Amino acid sequence: MYAVIKTGGKQYKVAPGEQLKIESLNAEAGAKVSFDEVLLIGNGDSVTVGSPLVKGGKVNAEVVANGRGDKIRIIKHRRRKHYHKEQGHRQNFTEVKITDIVGA
Repeated sequence: MYAVIKTGGKQYKVAPGEQLKIESLNAEAGAKVSFDEVLLIGNGDSVTVGSPLVKGGKVNAEVVANGRGDKIRIIKHRRRKHYHKEQGHRQNFTEVKITDIVGA
């Protein structure tokens, strides 16, 4: 069984027991969260596609950890103009473990 959920402006294909890093949520480690924006649920050969969401579809998960990703360096440079600018960025994330998928 698998599902496609939408969270943080992105879509993720998830299955029970899977761990994934998503955009940061306001939840502590060990907290239970549920995703109501389920776009698709697949179970073997049967696939339920929402328009746009599956009615009664829900994905339950448990927060494993909160953290920050690797540093990304942004470099701006104009040749022959003595212009050079560097900037760094670390994106926050929440790691969740999918416990179960509820739906049609």
